[in-house]
Parts: sequence; structure tokens; C-alpha cells
Amino acid sequence: MNLELSADQKALRDAFARFLNEESSMARVRAALPSGFDAALWRGLAELGAFSVRVPEAAGGLGLGVLDATALMEEVGRTLASGPIAETLVAARLLAVVAPDAAADRLAKVLGGESVLGLAFHDLACQPVQWVAGGAVAEAVIARDGDQVLLVEVPASARQGEANLASTPIAELRLKDFARTVLSTGPEATAAFAQAVEEWKLLMAAALSGLSREAIRLAAAYAVERVQFGQPIGAYQALSHPLADLITETEAGKLLLWQAIRNIADGAPNAGGEVSLAFWWNADLASRVGGQAVQTFGGYGLTTEYDVHLYNLRAKAWPLVFGDPARALDEAGRRLYAGEATRLPDVGEVSIDFDLGDEARAFAQEVDAFFTATLTPELKAKAHYSWDGHDPGVHKKLAEAGLLFPAWPKEFGGRDAPPYAVHAAREVWEDHGWSGHAVGVTQMVAHIIRKFGSDELKRDVLSKIVAGEAVCSLGYSEPGSGSDVFAAQTKATRDGEGWRIDGQKMFTSGANLSDYVLMLTRTNPDVAKHKGLTMFIVPLKGTPGIEVQPVFTFQDERTNITYYDGVRIPDSWRLGEVDAGVKVMSAALELEHGGGFGKTQAHMLRSAEELCREIVRDGRPLIDDPSAQRRLARTYADVQVSLLLGHRSLWVGVEGKPNHAYGPMAKMYSSEKFYSDAADLLDLTAPHSLAKRDGPAGFLNLCYRHAHGTRIYGGTSQVHRSMIAERNLGLPRSRA
Repeated sequence: MNLELSADQKALRDAFARFLNEESSMARVRAALPSGFDAALWRGLAELGAFSVRVPEAAGGLGLGVLDATALMEEVGRTLASGPIAETLVAARLLAVVAPDAAADRLAKVLGGESVLGLAFHDLACQPVQWVAGGAVAEAVIARDGDQVLLVEVPASARQGEANLASTPIAELRLKDFARTVLSTGPEATAAFAQAVEEWKLLMAAALSGLSREAIRLAAAYAVERVQFGQPIGAYQALSHPLADLITETEAGKLLLWQAIRNIADGAPNAGGEVSLAFWWNADLASRVGGQAVQTFGGYGLTTEYDVHLYNLRAKAWPLVFGDPARALDEAGRRLYAGEATRLPDVGEVSIDFDLGDEARAFAQEVDAFFTATLTPELKAKAHYSWDGHDPGVHKKLAEAGLLFPAWPKEFGGRDAPPYAVHAAREVWEDHGWSGHAVGVTQMVAHIIRKFGSDELKRDVLSKIVAGEAVCSLGYSEPGSGSDVFAAQTKATRDGEGWRIDGQKMFTSGANLSDYVLMLTRTNPDVAKHKGLTMFIVPLKGTPGIEVQPVFTFQDERTNITYYDGVRIPDSWRLGEVDAGVKVMSAALELEHGGGFGKTQAHMLRSAEELCREIVRDGRPLIDDPSAQRRLARTYADVQVSLLLGHRSLWVGVEGKPNHAYGPMAKMYSSEKFYSDAADLLDLTAPHSLAKRDGPAGFLNLCYRHAHGTRIYGGTSQVHRSMIAERNLGLPRSRA
């Protein structure tokens, strides 16, 4: 897996970034108003080879790939570069492809920055009058008329810009009235034109991604600087959390774009739909980012003195020249669910790769073979996503096969499996619907024992865990403290050479099945609440003074409240130093704050697709309804993003890259979309989805109920938003 540009692509990006920092400064952007075109900038871009990037070498271009072009376009978006750059990039390539000889002189002028070449997106046979990006400055426009691809000359008298939303050089042109040259005719010509339009969607998505990131940066910087009520406004969750959501979606939009390009290169069947989704996603996102950025600046954001208003207006205006961006979501629905075909561009070399690799694939196949052989019909009937799906026999067999904790060293019963292989194996667990709760929590506890436990704990407890003979639960939350774990009141007091524990814990899921609990206690009430905590391992089975009472949820899940009355344990079962529990707990929480629910969401989507094929509305399957296709496509995007954010979190850990809260991003986003999409799909397939019967309807029903909890356990979405705001955006610690 590789989620970074190549060295050459970074060099190209950095060269354009340096140039645009100077030549597309906000002073220069403002100076180009109201026309929105900077002729000097245009010539400078040409000198750097910007308009040659996608032109084949045989036609005098650089012959680079779409990924290279998106690296340039991100910088264009970041700096609000003045001019129809995406359109000219695409039109220049199209001209070189369909008429390399006949239009050689025109192409040379375009590549040299002497002439602006526009692109009319829609068939002139249907839309003879069109808004054209750069139409106010373009000497010519490439257009389609039926089966012909044309070069339309735009007379100077027609290049009349008018006041518009973002002061860009757009113009409404009556292209049928102008002189034209037929460049090419027939299926190959129209296919090349279609490829150009699809490539424009990718380049515009990249520009909007770069714009969004910079607008969020401006808003975050202002939120640190601006003080109200004695605090930087970025300390207030009402401002920091929306920005956290938006930077997460900006990361997601870039990954969605990269995946579309990668899948075009690989010939993946859903690549066409993913192009539409990448464009829709980034257009919708940029609009919301612009609005939130202005809101962050408050009244100052409304003034023309602050640059943020320029980002807001161009975020809205740039994609609208193509039409309503929401129609791209409709298009994605047709491409994914109605078999609508399109011609996709030749994207060239793609360095981005989301594949986990052969070793991960082989390990996943081994795990799949284990579950296929082990899970009898009776065990499959018992399967449940929660602790209730735990089976001691299967757990023991997993340990014997070295599949329980595969990342661990072999001396601890593991395989020394690399992270990508472990991730692939976890996905297989999801595919088989087998609960990983017991394994995940027990592995966390075992990790803490390995790091902080005494020799006695390692001998008596860790050995059983490694052998698959013991499982563990977590004792953090209390009736009066949920996410605020530092407020724990369960007491541990010295009792001779050992400790006495008194108190209660809430939501001790799995305590009825577990052998041990990782217990957070208060050992010093006279210091700051985060300083007087100590952690212990407490045996649950047969220990006097422990009572486990069930608490049932509407998710068909059992959790527990556990009571501890005079429970005595030896000091050797303490983890870490006395009153240093925060250090121990931090290691555990860091393991917990990550991952996501992408695979579960994917299974939910497949169930919804299956149910939409079964349900008949107005005499046809529901999946043939454009509204259903649109909603399924939106969920498809959310599923892909959840998986991609999980991959991003995994990759930065493996490669040792800076981690800007990518784990919290993956968990927060996937749990929030799991909930909202489950609710929407429940609506879409109603009333069938009301039933808890076996099959896709019952699974959707369960997903809706299950999803509520995912936004709470493992760290609430609010906690994760605060982590993202602080670690990714540099905002102060947040307050209510």
C-alpha cells in the first residue's frame, strides 16, 4: 500500500506551489478582479509546463498522468489561481488526441500561454447555448455536436464577461453561431470527448480539495487568534467540532479521488461511478467548508477585507459551471446500479496503491479457511456482533492456530504477522460475521500486562490469555463518569501487602463471560483527579465481593454493571506505579481510539442492495428507482470513505508518517455514517425493514440499532472530534 505521491510528483507539486505562492498570492487574486483572469499568471504557468502536463509527448507535451495533474490542481485550488486552468488542461489534451496534426499551431499557442482554450461540457445538439469556464477570455472552445468534435472560434465581440458570483471569467456563449472546424468525427471522437469531461471532474475535484483544505486552515488559524469570553474561539466545541468534521471529509475527498484514479488504472468495474462520486463529494464539501469558514470569522468573514470570502465564493462557483453538482450523485447512482457506461480517461502511471499486498492476501485466505472449516451451522446461528457472539471453543482453536493475536511474537502465541496482514485478517472476521469483541479487548489488556505487569501477572494471567483460556473486559466507566474516565470513584485502598477495591463499574461488557477485568481505580482522592489513579487486573470468577448484573440494550446486546465490595487483590496485580494509572490507561486508550466500521457498513450496503432488488414498487424493483439509486450511491461513498480512512490510519502507522489524528478520524466518521446511513436505508426499504426476520431486512434492522452504540463506545464522536481539532488543526483543548 502506498498513500503518498512519488518523488517526481512531489517535486512537480512543490514547484507549482512555490510559483503560485508568489504569482497567485491573495493580492494578485484580488488584482485580477473583476475579470478573474491574470494574464501574467497564465504565461508563467505555461512557462512551467502546466498546460503541457496531460498532452502526449508526441504532441509536444510532458505526457504525465492524471495523478500528476491533480497534484497541480490542488495547488491551484489552494491559491485560488485566476483562470480556467482545469478546463485548459483537459482541452489541450483533447485537442492533441483528436487532431494532433491539423491543430498543431493552435496547440502550440495554448501550451505557450498565448491562447486560452475552453471546453463546452454538453452536446451542442441539445444545448447550443452554454456557460463556459474561461469563455470571457478563450479564443476558442472545444465542443461536441452529435458525433462531431469541433473547435469553435470565439470572436472577440462575444468574449464579454459579466458580473457573476465569484468574479470568474465565465461567459454564456451561443456556440452554434460561431465559426467552427470539425476536428474529428465518429465513435472514437465522441469517446475522447467523454473522456475529457470525466478527466475534468477529477481535476476539479482536486482543485476543490485544495481549496477546502486551505479554507479550513484559514478558519482554524483565526479560531486560535480570536479571543471571546476570555478564551480563543477555537476552544469552543461549537466551532472546533464542525471544523473537525470538515477536515475529516477533506481528507476523505482526496482519498476518494485517488481511489477513483487508481481504479480507472486497474479497470475496476465501479470506477465510473467513483469518478462521479469524487466530483460530487468535493463540490458539496467545498461549499460547506466555505460557509463554515465564513461563520468562523463571524462578521469579519462577511467583509471583503478578509480573504476567506474569496474561498467561500469560488468554492461554490467553480463546479457550478458544469451544472448542479447534485446531479453527479444521480449519475453515480445510474453508473453503480443501472449499468450506465461511460468512457474513462487514460490516467497514465498511478503511484497511489490501496492494495494490502500478497502476504496480507495469503494470510486472509488462511483465516478464511479456518472459519469456513470451524464455523458449523450451530456456531453461525450463535454469531452476533457483540460479546454475545463469543464462543470459548472457537477462541481456543484460534489460539492453537496462532490466529488469536497474530501480530504478537511467536513466543507469545502469535505469528509476527505484519500490520497489513493483521488488518486483512480482521476483515475476514467481519466477512464471516464473527465477533471480535472478546479478542480485541483481551488483546488490549494483554498488551498492558506485557508492558506494565509484574512477573506474577505474566506467569499466571498472560499465559492463560495467550493459550486462549482466558478473556478480559474493561472496567473504566462508572455510573457518574462515562467518557470522563479521570472522574472514576471506585476506590483502591492499601490492605496490608495488597489492596482492597470498593465501588461499581458501568457498561462492563463481557464481564459475565470474562475471567479478568482491567480496573481503573482511585488511590489518592487528595490530588488532581487525573493524578490519583491506579490500574489493576482483577479476577472476576470466584472472587468474593464481586457481583455482575446484566444490563440489556435495544441492540440485542448484553452489557453489565459490576459491583466490588471489599475485593482483595495482591499488590503484584497492580499495573504500573501507584497513582500513575493515567500513563497505563493512555497506552490502552491509544489502542482503542482507531479503526472503524467500514466492513460492517459494506455488509449493510449489500443487504440494502439485495433488499432493493426484492422489493417491488409501482411494478418494478425498487433498485430501478433513481431515488433509490442515488441514496445507495451516497451510502456507497460513505462506505468507501470509511474504508479509506481506515487504510490511511493503518498506513501512517506502518510507514511511520506523522499521524494527524487519523485513527480518530476513521472511528468518528465511520460510526457517524454507519448511524445516518443505517437510518436512511431503513427508511428506503420500509416497511420491510421493520421486521427482524432472517435475511437482509433483519440485518438492516439490526444495523440501525447497532449503529447507535458505535458513536459512544471506544470513545464518543465528540471526544474524537476534539482530538481531531487539536491534533490536526492545532486548535486549543476544547470546551463545551
